[in-house]
Amino acid sequence: MSMDKDDLQQEEISFNGVEQDVPPLLNEEETGENIDNHMATFTTEDSHEHLPEAANGDTEEQVNKSLTEVESSAPEEMVHDVTKKEAIEDVKNEETLQKEELGENPAQEFSEVSDKNLTESHSSSNRNNCISIYDEVNNKEDDEENAVIEAPTTEDSLVYTASPRTVFEEENSILTDKPLNLAWSFGMNSNIPIYNLHDEEHQVAVYVCAHTAVIHDFTLNRQRHLQGHCSCISCMCVSEDRRWIATGDQGPESLIIVWDAFSGIPVHTIFQSHPHGGVIAIAMSHNAKYLATVGGGTVQKVCIWDWTTGSEIPICTAELNAEFGLQKYIIFNPKDETQLITNSEIQAIFYSWENSDLQYVAPSLNDKTFNKTVGAFSQSVFDFSNVRSLTATSAGKLVVWETTNPPLIRTKSSIKPRNKKALKLMHLQKDAITVLTTHDRYYVTGDTRGHVKFYDQQLQLVNWYSHLNLTPIYSMSFSKCPPVAANERTKYPEDCSIAGDQFAISNFIISTSDGMVLHVFTDGTVLKKVLQEPTEAVHALACHPSKNQIAVGSYNGILKVWDYRDRKSFISRIFGKDKSLHCLAYDPKGFFLAAGFTDGSVHILDAVTLEDEIKEPFKYAKGSITHVTFSHDTHFLATADQEFTVTLFQQIKQSGGSASWEYFARYRSHYKPIQSLVFGIHLDSSEPRLLSLGMDRMLVEYDLTKSSKDHLIIQSSDRVDQSALPQCLLWYPSLTKESFILVANDEYKMKLYNTTTKMCRKTLLGPTFGSPIRKMEVLPSYNQDSGKGYMAYITDDKVGLQILPVDGNPHKTMALICHPDGVANIVCTSDGQYVFTAGGKDCTVIMWKTNLQSLEAVASLGGEDLTPFYGMLPGGRDGALFKELEDYFYYAQLRNQGIDTMETRQVSTHIPLKEVPFIMRALGYYPTEQEVENMLNEVKFSEYVYTGQQVTHINLGQLIKLYINHRPAFGLSLKELQQAFQVLGIANENGEQAINRGYLLQLLQSKGEHMTEEELADCLSTLLGLNPEGGSSELGSCNSTDIAEQLEQEIPEEITKNVMAADILGLPVHDFDDYEDQSHNPEVATC
Repeated sequence: MSMDKDDLQQEEISFNGVEQDVPPLLNEEETGENIDNHMATFTTEDSHEHLPEAANGDTEEQVNKSLTEVESSAPEEMVHDVTKKEAIEDVKNEETLQKEELGENPAQEFSEVSDKNLTESHSSSNRNNCISIYDEVNNKEDDEENAVIEAPTTEDSLVYTASPRTVFEEENSILTDKPLNLAWSFGMNSNIPIYNLHDEEHQVAVYVCAHTAVIHDFTLNRQRHLQGHCSCISCMCVSEDRRWIATGDQGPESLIIVWDAFSGIPVHTIFQSHPHGGVIAIAMSHNAKYLATVGGGTVQKVCIWDWTTGSEIPICTAELNAEFGLQKYIIFNPKDETQLITNSEIQAIFYSWENSDLQYVAPSLNDKTFNKTVGAFSQSVFDFSNVRSLTATSAGKLVVWETTNPPLIRTKSSIKPRNKKALKLMHLQKDAITVLTTHDRYYVTGDTRGHVKFYDQQLQLVNWYSHLNLTPIYSMSFSKCPPVAANERTKYPEDCSIAGDQFAISNFIISTSDGMVLHVFTDGTVLKKVLQEPTEAVHALACHPSKNQIAVGSYNGILKVWDYRDRKSFISRIFGKDKSLHCLAYDPKGFFLAAGFTDGSVHILDAVTLEDEIKEPFKYAKGSITHVTFSHDTHFLATADQEFTVTLFQQIKQSGGSASWEYFARYRSHYKPIQSLVFGIHLDSSEPRLLSLGMDRMLVEYDLTKSSKDHLIIQSSDRVDQSALPQCLLWYPSLTKESFILVANDEYKMKLYNTTTKMCRKTLLGPTFGSPIRKMEVLPSYNQDSGKGYMAYITDDKVGLQILPVDGNPHKTMALICHPDGVANIVCTSDGQYVFTAGGKDCTVIMWKTNLQSLEAVASLGGEDLTPFYGMLPGGRDGALFKELEDYFYYAQLRNQGIDTMETRQVSTHIPLKEVPFIMRALGYYPTEQEVENMLNEVKFSEYVYTGQQVTHINLGQLIKLYINHRPAFGLSLKELQQAFQVLGIANENGEQAINRGYLLQLLQSKGEHMTEEELADCLSTLLGLNPEGGSSELGSCNSTDIAEQLEQEIPEEITKNVMAADILGLPVHDFDDYEDQSHNPEVATC
């Protein structure tokens, strides 16, 4: 849409001539003073050998080449797909001539690729680096007249043979060889620009979704995922010809990965590029040979990389002063890759580099320079004349920067410092300019009103798009396909000239601050919305119980229902700005969809139309609704909120067959956050059961039968753990005769509780992938007859699968990174083929295809029976710990038969259960009395449902499993001891937390599993060496005569954590702080 000609007539603005007058229309100001500049030079060691000089496109012959000749925007050794035979022959002729002029021979260039395996397992993983990707890409035929284009052979690299459509070919798209495979990503990082890759037959763009770059074909609705980062991608850029994609992150490894956009293959990886703060901005030179990055550390660094040589060392670097502000935008000069610009909101910096020298100049500019408000800087570009530069501001202005001493002839021999100053401040509009770029011969701006404006080289307004009705524009990317020349058949918008000619420009893509992506077809000005993604946290997920549908809710207040097979959204509803969706749930029949909001309201919706089933939403909670769930018969709906309260709603059948919902009752049953809220079914009836699990370690069951209106009755309340914090629970599938509830805690343990007695029946080692399980979902595809099932789970940043029944075998589970900044939710489809994870604040949802056969294959490689458990002992079956365990096992038989007896010994393969606690303590695991009871009950009732009898003895294999599953997942650590002193201790004169001896003895006898005076004296005397015979556990009771006086002499009046650890407990700790550092490493901390 063009503006009216009368409104847009302006005088021509002088931009290239310094001495010409500037019309007052633009409020342009000039300064006659010399602007002070900050100049700094940094030098690093030379990097690896560069590509031949001709590849840079920097010689005078190349600069003056005719525009009609074939040009390549990538390095000479980068191979691009060319479909026409004539174009290939021209390239051959051009390269041959260039090499003859420079006296060079054709060379073969190789690069390296590093692949990051994201899947984590208990076994160690290997990182594969240095894979060659170029296969003689410059091997040309000497006979040019008879040149023959040969078909690619099977030995050619896929990078060599790839075309723009290769990335979406079936064999190269979605891989399903792993237990979990990324199938689709919903959402995008709206803070990172989206780039238009192709715009001919197919509309293809690349954008960022969490730690994955997504190449999306909007025409075919297909995605290709570029997986390699372990942290969320923080920046991305593409080459001028759209062949290469570079991504960077701010994680601990600070990765930079360069991808081939045609094949989706990573061609080069740089590790530890910016160890402090990661990468926050990245740019690629016009010839695609160099990368420039800006670090995010306290002291920012700018680095130049020649990635085509395979080097992981930057060519040159420069450190920036903190006074320049956070530099978060960078761009190369398209005509000279040795020049760059970065800018923060307060400072633009200009760079020039050669070899290992990088110089920069930071010209000063403030509101006093031109006596005008400058505004915050957004983006910068180089002028077409290669002498000046422009920077856009939030005040709707452009800062024109001028080089005060430009060289007459550009040379490669040395760098001459070039001073920069702000020449002009040009007022273009009132609205803040958020995007500034160049295309063809125009400057293009995007602003906070969603307008796109085109200016010529004199900054004369040529055209604008003001009817898009968009929120602030975040990025723009133009197609590399030139537009069709304007003629009588085209319908380009009119430009702002008096003649009103058609304004022919390439199609382009716009991304906005509210997560919308628009494709603008300039011929006819056709707008097509290709993406509309949430820009606020996504927590709410729910899968339909029978259809291929998933409901996704965000904090934007938008609810969308997707067909996950077709990857299309078919219905949505906007609740409003202040209505943030936090949880969703379908009823078992799929008729209703319940939605819980952060304002405490609950909506019950029709699952098809998303219309409200009730006139007004329920609102009984003041805090956010954290859980929502239906009973199996849809008779009840239960919610939990941030006030630790459970609320129950009831469905009432009315005459005529209709039903309505009404409030039933509420109960504040916990004093800490509720972790899980689930419905079940009574074993002896079809009545629903309701249970809640809280961080207060209480498992509460509600009596729904006896409860009445406004009166919810508690049936039972059981403490499920002593110290560990429960994270989630679910109903264990019916794989055995006994019915269980599965609870996961923060100590990497999973516990099975009898659904009737709530007795802990089993304690099992859970997945140990960096953080405990936060939520679990049973895949519906479990086979009850075979006694095997599967479970999906999430940790802090990973998603995994677990084979059921759980037995502690580490090879029966796997996990991989899904949302590096945190996983908020997980749901499974009704057929168990897909798992969905929500990333919370990363605003994305990822769909994973399950491959259970692959999981079974991985588990089988770990061995059967006791083999996996032997591997969890240091040294395995041949290690010292196993031999020590065997010795204890047989010594326990001696103790049971009597140590001082002279009768013949009866060697057995079993020992009595009562000997188990002593063996555990001898092995370095010190269970509490409750944990001892759980261990004994686990073995005692293991066969009860089958035989009706209790087990009284245990063999060596069972003992090993018991030890592996019950011992601390990462061994003993002083972390808990340190926390205890922080809570109980008082700072002494040295600043250390200390506990008085009498107070400590009083606590041991009165709190927790309190000890008797005799037990306390026995333990302390043994620890301090006052009872060398070993205490009452061996031959008899210890001699307690004068034991109190001896303890007073041995134990100091003031006990610090170091005294407790080293002098009393006897741990081999010389420096508590060093030990604490080591305890974070599971291998070091294991006892």
